[in-house]
Amino acid sequence: MEIKLVDPRALVENPDRARRSKSNPQADALLLATIKAVGIVQPPVVAPQADGGNGFVIQAGHRRVKQAIAAGLDEIAVIVGEAAEDGGAMRSLVETLAHEGLNPVDQWRAIERLVAIGWTEEAIAVALALSVRQIRKLRLLANVLPAMLDHMAKGDMPNESQLRTIAAASLEEQKEVWKAHKPSKGDPQVPWWSVANGLSKTRMYARDASFDDELAQAYGISWVEDLFAPADEDSRYTTDVEAYLGAQQEWMTRNLPKKGVITEANTWGQPELPKKAERVYGKPKKSDHTAMYLDRDGMVQTVHFRMPEPKAAKGNGSSGEDAVVMPRTRPDVTRKGIEMIGDLRTDALHEALGRAPIEDDTLMALLVLAFAGQNVRVDSANGGGDDYYYGNRRIARHAASLFDTEGKLSFDMETLRVAVRSMLIEVLSCQENRTNSGIVARAAGDVIGADGFLPNMGTEEFLSCLSRSALEASCEGTSVLPRARVKDTRAALVEAFNEQTFVHPSAFFAPDRDALAAWLASNTVTEEDEEPDGTDAEPVDPDHDDREGFREAAE
Repeated sequence: MEIKLVDPRALVENPDRARRSKSNPQADALLLATIKAVGIVQPPVVAPQADGGNGFVIQAGHRRVKQAIAAGLDEIAVIVGEAAEDGGAMRSLVETLAHEGLNPVDQWRAIERLVAIGWTEEAIAVALALSVRQIRKLRLLANVLPAMLDHMAKGDMPNESQLRTIAAASLEEQKEVWKAHKPSKGDPQVPWWSVANGLSKTRMYARDASFDDELAQAYGISWVEDLFAPADEDSRYTTDVEAYLGAQQEWMTRNLPKKGVITEANTWGQPELPKKAERVYGKPKKSDHTAMYLDRDGMVQTVHFRMPEPKAAKGNGSSGEDAVVMPRTRPDVTRKGIEMIGDLRTDALHEALGRAPIEDDTLMALLVLAFAGQNVRVDSANGGGDDYYYGNRRIARHAASLFDTEGKLSFDMETLRVAVRSMLIEVLSCQENRTNSGIVARAAGDVIGADGFLPNMGTEEFLSCLSRSALEASCEGTSVLPRARVKDTRAALVEAFNEQTFVHPSAFFAPDRDALAAWLASNTVTEEDEEPDGTDAEPVDPDHDDREGFREAAE
């Protein structure tokens, strides 16, 4: 084989080529644009004419030759090989069948690679015969989480709507959702609808906004273009719903007519009009009123209504014509602002708890307050077994005792001790139902000597719960000898324990060593914790690195 430069117009088409149907015009346009931009990447394969001619017959690359002629190239490089016995029919068929379109994921990554080495979006668009908008769309898809892209490259692709939602989300959001839905060996398919549903956000579109760019800037609204939408429509949107609705609300306030009111939509999406108001569907009169409201999509809607003729009040000449609902005023802080304050307060509170110097008595008081929080659930051991509370009144009263009449945290040590003891009584439980605090309650009872407060268990009711062997073992240390019948042994033990306290060994508080070791092993934080697949995991305790700071604050 050898490479030669030849005039593409001098090449002879192969009558035995496999592809004879007309090629796709879009594919031809793409190939033509590519040849114009970078030339022919893979030279066509030709063979000398077998009928005695001096020309060359195209064995592979008919479309490349045709588009090279269309591009006006005077010469192209070709690979000259030996003519096949079948005229190149098999070679043409094999090459045609072997061609495979580039994987979409590889296409996205390839475009990113071109940008990285200096290609502009415009130049790439010209070379690939695509619009600049399409290139930007592909570049957006290239920023999908790498783990998702790797899976998509295997052929498991989401549909365009799902891909659109995924690509619009941040990498951090994608990472969190992917953890919950990534494929496993047993189920290699990804539920893309669940992934997209977890990343979907409410979009408010610029085309539906009544406010202008100045008001949008004042509310901090930055528009994002939806590159998946048709190019001939305004697809700009924002996911900052609170800011969008706030700007719409202010626009209505600024543009409210003289006899206008601002109202809200009801459950069915209809405006809430004043009582006895009659909605006007035709042309309004000058005496009619205007109501402006936001529909379910956040768009400003306007309706007209008419109030009934006011009845003249006795002894009062006022007509009351303008006594209509007053416009609603926007609150000083929006719902989103309240949520931001909550986040900022929480961060500051945690930072202060970790760094600020706090006296021991204050720490004890704060722990009591924490148990009274409305986000804390306590299954009550004293409420009949069916009561559980979130900062309920019975538990919160112990925290309330630490405040003075002016609402300040003020207490003496005796009051604090009572509050702490009372709170511990409310929380710790060894009952074998949902109120059981578990092994921590056993450890707490052991450290404070609660074994000495256990009552006499040598009763008929408890001893009837013991097996024969356990019952006979309870006779040790007493004058009772095991009887032939279990009930006789039990009756003798009940009589013997009337004068002394019997506590069964299984009732002592000291936890089983193996159980305690297992609990400590599962709850002790280590820096070497790993995921099951062997990859490094984040520390179980996110504040592990702050412990030294806590110690310093304590000192």
